[in-house]
Amino acid sequence: MKLGLRAILLGCSFGLSSLAHAGEPLDFIVAVVNDEVIVNSAFQQELRIIEERLRQQQIKTPPRAELEKQVLESMVVNNLQLQTAQRTGIEVDENTLNETLRRYAAQNQMDLAQLRQTIEKEGYSFTRFRNDMKNELLVNKLQQRQVVSRINVTDSEIDSFLANQEQQGNITTEYHLQHILISVPEGSTPEDVQKKQERAQEILDKLKAGADFRETAVAMSDSQQALGGGDLGWHKSGELPTNFAEAVAKLQKSEISPIIRNTGGFHILKLVEKRSGEKLVVQQTKARHILIKNSELVSDNEARDRLLKLKARIAQGEDFANLARTNSEDTGSAPLGGSLDWLSPGDVVPEFEEVMKTLGKNQIAEPFKSRFGWHLIQVLDRREYDDTDKALRNRAMEQIRQRKLNEELQSWLRQLREEAYVEYRLPAPAAVVNDGPFKIKGTPPAAVDNN
Repeated sequence: MKLGLRAILLGCSFGLSSLAHAGEPLDFIVAVVNDEVIVNSAFQQELRIIEERLRQQQIKTPPRAELEKQVLESMVVNNLQLQTAQRTGIEVDENTLNETLRRYAAQNQMDLAQLRQTIEKEGYSFTRFRNDMKNELLVNKLQQRQVVSRINVTDSEIDSFLANQEQQGNITTEYHLQHILISVPEGSTPEDVQKKQERAQEILDKLKAGADFRETAVAMSDSQQALGGGDLGWHKSGELPTNFAEAVAKLQKSEISPIIRNTGGFHILKLVEKRSGEKLVVQQTKARHILIKNSELVSDNEARDRLLKLKARIAQGEDFANLARTNSEDTGSAPLGGSLDWLSPGDVVPEFEEVMKTLGKNQIAEPFKSRFGWHLIQVLDRREYDDTDKALRNRAMEQIRQRKLNEELQSWLRQLREEAYVEYRLPAPAAVVNDGPFKIKGTPPAAVDNN
């Protein structure tokens, strides 16, 4: 079933573009972010996207001032990441962007032309949607460089994790959680910390008195998931910070945790649901590929063109395996005709696995880029496979990695935010007093020169 326009737009984590561009009809500045500005027209468009998302999720919209604060802060953090990506020279080439859009359309059972028609039919700009997708890729690459690439999981960590999980009897238990965060910036005074704790306690008291958790998260939480009702989705115990895991293990369905304190602030969790599985059966994919690496002598366009020519030769009847042996720069698989044998989830890098998921049996993907270079892959077969021991270790590694990633990403975003110059210029009565790490200034809005 094809998704409607709103579902497509809401599926893009950036929503509509939030940076000012010359020539656009802007009315006034609502925030200054270092040397960039967020303008009211972009802000109002983002508000409409978030309001529609809340309606679809059946979450009551909080008071306007609170929603504006949450949405604008989310836009600020996104803009800071884009500025960092630009400053550090991170780029997304046109081929990568186009291939990402094609995969995105395919996931929604469309081709690229149908996706464009669906968006423009409702009066939205496909060019702007495309730019938003590019921004999302830029941020993903930035986070990969700044955070993800530094995460390492050792065999001893996996062994220790599995032993602890087995002892606790929840090695395959998963938790669906909702979350509220009252953040505590670094360098806060004891008085500020006390105020934060009192605020968290007030929120917890309201929740215990029957306040809706999702609505409260949208209105009050400082978490990046606030505008999604604080929904963290499903997580295994090992993916959670230790104090989270300990608190969640004691909760019953629909129960709310006591206040949890860590370096990021004060947290409140709700256990929505719990599930467990006894047997770990994974879907394996048998695949082969041809790799062309980037170098000073081989550009992205050249690598992609070489693979397109090889794909055309395969379509004309040449053998994939022979071409892999003579052209692939993967020294491990090339002598085997490009064969990667049977792959379980997590055996290959995420960008490779994501493309592999979209292919049918014997189908060959369009060339795409990963951190290792450019790939041409073919899926040969799929099977359900009981590989419990290996799957448990893979899952353990991923859970540990995810836990470390979540902690490092939140720490990095918090540092990025605290080191930035941010000035809010929401006009009264929308401006509200904020007790976070910055001030929301209710000064009259400045005019923007459209010329």
